[in-house]
Amino acid sequence: MTTILAIESSCDETSAAICKDGKILSNIIATQAVHEKYGGVVPELASRAHQQNIIPVVQEAIAGAKVNKKDIDAVAFTRGPGLLGSLLVGTSFAKGFALAKGIPLVEVNHMQAHVLAHFIDDPKPRFPFLCLTVSGGHTQIVLVRDYFDMEVVGETNDDAAGEAFDKTAKILGLPYPGGPLIDKYAREGNPHAFAFPEPQIAGLDFSFSGLKTSILYFVRDRVREDAEFLEKNMNDICASVQYRIITILLNKLKKAARQFGIRDVSIAGGVSANSGLRSMLQDAADKNGWNVFIPAFQYCTDNAGMIAIAGYYKFLQKDFAGQDIAPLARMNF
Repeated sequence: MTTILAIESSCDETSAAICKDGKILSNIIATQAVHEKYGGVVPELASRAHQQNIIPVVQEAIAGAKVNKKDIDAVAFTRGPGLLGSLLVGTSFAKGFALAKGIPLVEVNHMQAHVLAHFIDDPKPRFPFLCLTVSGGHTQIVLVRDYFDMEVVGETNDDAAGEAFDKTAKILGLPYPGGPLIDKYAREGNPHAFAFPEPQIAGLDFSFSGLKTSILYFVRDRVREDAEFLEKNMNDICASVQYRIITILLNKLKKAARQFGIRDVSIAGGVSANSGLRSMLQDAADKNGWNVFIPAFQYCTDNAGMIAIAGYYKFLQKDFAGQDIAPLARMNF
């Protein structure tokens, strides 16, 4: 019987989870509303909020799982990548808890954990599989050969897809976080109402900076012609932008699937909660004979459940960290 306490604090969500023998018993997430008025995450405010949230979140996770602190066998935590101040809070708490209890520390790569979120629930993908990890900070295609044998075969050359959603929302005058709002408006719009360019990037890499610029100029020019253009066309604009971002992602994923001869395909990260991406991925799967895997909604955004399952598999390998470990703002696969 192995019980893991997991801590996630890479950005603006403080999360704790309990995993027992590979099953997630609790997954508590505290969000930070303080960033809304700034239109994005303010690192210093994020780290302060983590300090306020960490103990109540851990207590709630332990209580919700109906376990005793003395039964915890190890502490898994996000080492990176992420905001350094935020990571420091989670790392420091994990080190202190492990030291006080005399139990092992397990460091977890945040991006690997997004991939391993697929092993929380059934059905689970079979190795090897492809995972499109899409968030506000990352856009990658990962070839997953085993639990910790992963290779990034394609990634963005500039901005992440999630950032493209949020920056577009800002251009359209929508509040932060804008990605979910674009998804909401897009459901009522025509994805072919307006045509936005698809960047021609070699190989399996992505680029979204040019798309953001084209959206900015498109909105500027149309608003000059009609001051009420956004109000009249918000649904269609959001649907068209979302369609282009998703086609950019899926065209590269299709190329990767052909290149590596893989039929098990998955998505992970915060943008994997997008309804348009889920729908179009399923359509692509039907046409290409893929088996598609998408984590439950609570495991798509940043959460400790995915840290817990990654920590569990590392615990089985006795892959432990020392008390001298420090968080990393940048961390490779």
